[in-house]
Amino acid sequence: MIRFTTLGLAAALALGHFATGASAAEEGGGHGAAPTRQSWSFAGPFGKFDQAQLQRGFQVFREVCSNCHSARNLTFRNLAEEGGPRFSEAQVKTLAAEYKIQDGPDDQGKMFERAGRPADRFPWNYPNAEAAKATLGALPPDLSVMAKARSYSRGFPMFLLDAVIQYQEHGVDYIYALLNGYSNPKDVNHNDYFPGGKIGMAKPLSDGQVEYTDGTPKTVPQYARDVASFLMWMAEPKLEERKQTGFKVMVFLIIFAGLLYFTKKKVWADAH
Repeated sequence: MIRFTTLGLAAALALGHFATGASAAEEGGGHGAAPTRQSWSFAGPFGKFDQAQLQRGFQVFREVCSNCHSARNLTFRNLAEEGGPRFSEAQVKTLAAEYKIQDGPDDQGKMFERAGRPADRFPWNYPNAEAAKATLGALPPDLSVMAKARSYSRGFPMFLLDAVIQYQEHGVDYIYALLNGYSNPKDVNHNDYFPGGKIGMAKPLSDGQVEYTDGTPKTVPQYARDVASFLMWMAEPKLEERKQTGFKVMVFLIIFAGLLYFTKKKVWADAH
């Protein structure tokens, strides 16, 4: 579904290894520390995304993550849709126009570059996977659905309880914990939450790295929370619509069950 200073290669590689989490868990042995359950505005049956947080999260994504990562499902116009960051149409047009998009072929059969449009997908910094591998040493994973693809086990009996309490934020909690899990300054690849304690990415975030203009603290925990929320929205952009629909369906079923009950009583009132 979805799409500011160029940073060093280490920062770019950092977020680039999210996708190696599952295989590392199988090959590296051991388990990382269990992430702490966080409080999110979009959690629960009536949860909604924080629009300002999504806008900050997009800023972190654009300035840090997108230096290496693609977001194949994200188009610029998605950023103006209901339930998302809700940038204005003018802001989206201006943002899209800052990028050069390869298009074509033209009348002469040649590819050409043009200014981006709202309907374009958020562009990747690399022309193809081979170019990314050659530059970075590994293929950075696409982040479109990362918040839904990554998770962790809470063990028995919590995994049974999760269905009852409607805890569905395992992935975003894991991403937040991972981004805050670099506890050893002498080892940039040590991470408390990655299986085996070693991760192939250096610490991607540092205090003051991204300039917020709304007075929000410019700290690693805040950056991590904002970009994790944005990745959650990118992975499930219709989350609010789904929850609203689910609530309406439940109300309908309750009313329908009540009607069936009273109809039954009426029909069988005179039966002996």
